[in-house]
Amino acid sequence: MVQQEVLDRAFAALSDATRRGVLARLGEGPATVGELAEPARITLTGMQKHIRVLEDAGLVITEKVGRARQCRIGKERLDDVMAWISFYQGLWERRLDGLETYFTLQKGKTR
Repeated sequence: MVQQEVLDRAFAALSDATRRGVLARLGEGPATVGELAEPARITLTGMQKHIRVLEDAGLVITEKVGRARQCRIGKERLDDVMAWISFYQGLWERRLDGLETYFTLQKGKTR
């Protein structure tokens, strides 16, 4: 199971629409903080705060290129989050399948 702290940071980062938009944009390729701030209509300082949250969660990596800060998708990608979701998806699918079997058997008994 994935460390709870890693998941907490990732889900907290993903809870904001602006940060989800940043990840969607970076999925197309690297971009500067300015390029990310413009379509979101927020200041560079505001975007830098969002980038920092994504960076702390391991979802984004930044590096200084000349005078600009270049951002790209982090190495973690969403592997830890997807592993957590997949685990619980399987758990619930098994439980719901069991419930379906129970109701099918109950329906057969009433006939």
